[in-house]
Amino acid sequence: MEWTEAISKAIDYIENHITEDIDVDDVAMEVNISSFYFQKGFSLLCGFTIMEYIRNRRLALAGSELATAEAKVIDVALKYGYYSPDSFAKAFTRFHGVTPSKVQKGSTMLKSFAPLKIKLSLEGGYIMDYRITKKESFTVLGVSKSFHYEGAKDAIPDFWKEYFDAGNGKYVCGMFGVNIDETMGNNEFQYMIADIYNPIADIPEGFVTRTIPAFTWAVFPCIGAMPDSLQDVNTKIFSEWLPALKEYEFAAGYCIEMYDDARKYPKGTMDENYYSEIWIPVKKK
Repeated sequence: MEWTEAISKAIDYIENHITEDIDVDDVAMEVNISSFYFQKGFSLLCGFTIMEYIRNRRLALAGSELATAEAKVIDVALKYGYYSPDSFAKAFTRFHGVTPSKVQKGSTMLKSFAPLKIKLSLEGGYIMDYRITKKESFTVLGVSKSFHYEGAKDAIPDFWKEYFDAGNGKYVCGMFGVNIDETMGNNEFQYMIADIYNPIADIPEGFVTRTIPAFTWAVFPCIGAMPDSLQDVNTKIFSEWLPALKEYEFAAGYCIEMYDDARKYPKGTMDENYYSEIWIPVKKK
């Protein structure tokens, strides 16, 4: 199924079940794409996770309902999946900027969040460099932290900043950014700032080692200032390259970003020629 068709079908399913207890697995099953793969593709193409989209749609509908009907706040909260007035009020206020009770009093500005609409456009036709290579297992050393998929795009750069602000670059310079989700789930994943592990060196306090299994990897070069160059290639991988493949598919819940030494470039990671790579584990269909 093409991505435009899959997302369109997913949006229809969400709208038809917006007041029911649905999650990422339900939506992915409806479009017959693995939950892990669809979650990543949806986030990259749409700009938010599936659950963020569902939550925003529910809160937008709840606001409209409170403004135009004489419904009780608790009834609207329950209808849209909130089982306590407090949790509903907090989420509602974060989204709309006003409390549910103020909306009921009238003359209050609300935020809308319309359903996504798919517009057909001709894309692709570009040359995308990559290579397929087999790598034996290897071990990395670094710091690891658990992240929720929701909000990870902003949280991970903060993690890198905190890491270097703490002076940890003297131990591990950050050759790799390693995403690990062995269950290929929808909620959390591990992220490591890492280098190749030297077994004869001491492991600093707070650092861990991790063995990356042997895989066949699709390796994509990214050239240009960070993070735009890497994010642009990442979007193309999930929106164009993987769906168009005839012989390969996603093999496991790993993704590795490899960063060249920034000191080699006049403007560091912001240099127009800065080099990085994205590694995706693949297998024959």
